[in-house]
Amino acid sequence: MFNFFSPTNIFLILSRIQKFINSIFFPILIISLVFALILSPSDRIQGDAMRIMYVHVPSAWLSLACFSAITVLSILAFVFKIKNFFYINKSLAPIGLLFTFLAIVTGALWGEPTWGTWWVWDARLTSMMFLMIFYISYILCFKFIKKEQLMLKVSSLIAILGAINLPIIKYSVDWWTTLHQPASIKLGVSNSIHSTMMLPLLSMLLVLVLYGALIFLMKYKTEIIRIKKKSIKRL
Repeated sequence: MFNFFSPTNIFLILSRIQKFINSIFFPILIISLVFALILSPSDRIQGDAMRIMYVHVPSAWLSLACFSAITVLSILAFVFKIKNFFYINKSLAPIGLLFTFLAIVTGALWGEPTWGTWWVWDARLTSMMFLMIFYISYILCFKFIKKEQLMLKVSSLIAILGAINLPIIKYSVDWWTTLHQPASIKLGVSNSIHSTMMLPLLSMLLVLVLYGALIFLMKYKTEIIRIKKKSIKRL
């Protein structure tokens, strides 16, 4: 069943996907920037500082999505003994860390003119900081633990523990009183964000997804080459 997920098969498939993404990335990037920086209206209260949202919100979404994927793949890899899922996670974790860092930095840049401070230790910001710590711990696990079986077990444990933090990030603005505003976009209910802002937001989300995919493809293909070279040396 899982033979489809062999490194060789995935390498071939992702090479084709990479070519496709390369062909559409820059046109979509330019169109998205025009929507976000020129065509979308400024906020009545926040002014143009609101435009940071077009990077901040998609980055936050993708930071959670990446760690969710890492957790699911870690569990599958541990249960079904599929090492390749760990290598996928190894390539995915730095991308999740990048998006988490972007979400925190853009949040600080947005918070200073909006809240009057770069940082507060409220539930949403603190839980995002913990997410970044989990990402760093996960990446360092692959770097410093030399015994493969121990490394796989420890990385799975980090992923599962980090997953506990995900609903805290999501619902922190509902469970506690924070400076961070509640979610403006909710599935299945009327959203408080206007369509003139929703379109560039979703467009920038697509840009960051494509950018993250390109980085992942390059890192994972490099990882596959490293695995093949390691296998050849053993022969």
